[in-house]
Amino acid sequence: MLAYVIKEYKPDYRTGNLIVMIDTVIIILNAIFFRKIEIGLYSAITIYLMGKVIDIVFEGINFTKLIYIISDKYLDISEEIIKEIERGITGIYAKGMYTNEEKMMLLCVASRNQAMRIKQISKKIDPRSFVIISNAREAFGLGFKR
Repeated sequence: MLAYVIKEYKPDYRTGNLIVMIDTVIIILNAIFFRKIEIGLYSAITIYLMGKVIDIVFEGINFTKLIYIISDKYLDISEEIIKEIERGITGIYAKGMYTNEEKMMLLCVASRNQAMRIKQISKKIDPRSFVIISNAREAFGLGFKR
């Protein structure tokens, strides 16, 4: 439960890692107060494996993210992503049905860590940008599986 509270304030932290960190603190306190080193070591191994399983269940095995960015400053955002993260980006012409405006939508496939950096870049350049990050089942091609 504490991991979900922390994740509300730090959404770029992985749930599995938060749970592992919290459980590690509990194990260390247990070893200090009860002086049961063996139980602490077995618990540490179990917690590490549990954290990995949680990440796989929540995120999948490949951890690939699909990022859509809609912004009037699409050129600046795409240049910064290419320069900073070295990821390719595709521009797609789109039309907002509510506003009836034509816009450029950026599409980028990246790792989970890169997706968070891309979101930060987009919000830094254009705080009004609309960013969608979703899971991609698999990605094949340059920079990904072949």
